[in-house]
Amino acid sequence: MQAIILIFIILGLIVTTILISPLLTKQRRNRIKRRSFPPLWQAIIENNLPIYLRLTTDERRRLQGHIQVFLKEKQFIGCQGLQVTVEMKLTIAAFACLLLLNERAEYFPKLRSILIYPSTYVVTETIATGSYFISEKRIAKLGESWTRDQLILSWEQVQQDTRNWHDGRNVVLHEFAHQLDQEDGKAEGVPILPQKSDYAIWAQVMTAEYQQLCHDVDNGLHTVLDSYGATNPAEFFAVATETFFEKPRELLQQHPALYELLQGYYQVNPQLWVV
Repeated sequence: MQAIILIFIILGLIVTTILISPLLTKQRRNRIKRRSFPPLWQAIIENNLPIYLRLTTDERRRLQGHIQVFLKEKQFIGCQGLQVTVEMKLTIAAFACLLLLNERAEYFPKLRSILIYPSTYVVTETIATGSYFISEKRIAKLGESWTRDQLILSWEQVQQDTRNWHDGRNVVLHEFAHQLDQEDGKAEGVPILPQKSDYAIWAQVMTAEYQQLCHDVDNGLHTVLDSYGATNPAEFFAVATETFFEKPRELLQQHPALYELLQGYYQVNPQLWVV
């Protein structure tokens, strides 16, 4: 009898922990968000996030709060002898947290570590070339987002992106968009949406826009969306995210349905940030 009672007590504690844990996490994060933002951090972000001063006062406040939580929860690891600095952490966090201004209450939950290489890094990929043949290929990369717990970035590329905000390419935005997409365990260009009814609209718009980009790329037409987005739906979502934040007016003019969809998802209007 005592053993049964003990089992029920243990089960009760487990259930209580599961129910209370999200509330405790939210309270902890709110405490972190309320902390004063160091002046040095403010100066670094003003210098490295080109549109920071164009954000509204409320957007800047929320971004600062998200950055503080992000830095508290994520681990940064330097690779090939790179010493990770406060500037590196803040710059990456600032770009990544632009994607969280929709207050979705999650901070890339599967991500634990951000690996930073000094510049382009090389990986070996195994490729099946036939039924019985496998080849290895060395590929230079600027960033990767893993479905497990890591994300990889080239600091040289991050720096280049801070200097060329309006070129429509941003490795941090790109890879963290993949994190949003991979949150449900799959990389298919569909992040977790607020309501079930949103998925039908998302599929309709994204499919049409992806097919249009594939058609334009195949026919050598100029597009505001980078041609890499035609690789697959997952890359299309990442490229569309980069374009939405960096070239919003062009995207709105040429792809209004796509712009409206992303505006609804990210809950921001980047064209208001353009000087």
